[in-house]
Amino acid sequence: MSTDPNPAKHQQAHEVENLDHHECWRLLRSVTVGRLAVWVDDHPDIFPINYKVDHGTLVFRTADGTKLQAATGDTAVAVEADGVDADSGIAWSVVIKGQAAPVQNQQEVLDTVGLLLFPWQAGKKEHFVRITPDTVTGRRFKVVPPLTWWTPLDDATRSGLE
Repeated sequence: MSTDPNPAKHQQAHEVENLDHHECWRLLRSVTVGRLAVWVDDHPDIFPINYKVDHGTLVFRTADGTKLQAATGDTAVAVEADGVDADSGIAWSVVIKGQAAPVQNQQEVLDTVGLLLFPWQAGKKEHFVRITPDTVTGRRFKVVPPLTWWTPLDDATRSGLE
């Protein structure tokens, strides 16, 4: 079986930087769209959300329905947001995991309205949901051209040609 004579070269080129807590929150503030992962009945589901960062939490608006019911149930949720700098090819991804709860206190609702949170999709979205994270993790990495990707089939293909 053929192996790469310089595996360290690939590791450096594909190095992933784990981001600290403050950088994760800075990046979350830089975008307003993420994906909300929830548990619905007997299966996972995922929904795009428009969110705002608010004092170490994420807030989003939604209507009555599956997303609201699943997010505010007893099961924890996750939100993933990401971005890429087209010029440098540097990408990032941040995931928060925690508990979501409806914003119900009148003063908190008024404060939340002040976040100027505007969903992309039209419709009545009168529910505000706050996600209080238990964990916040993130990573940054260089996007590489597809021809540099390695798969287990690469070695099998090479050994068949030798």
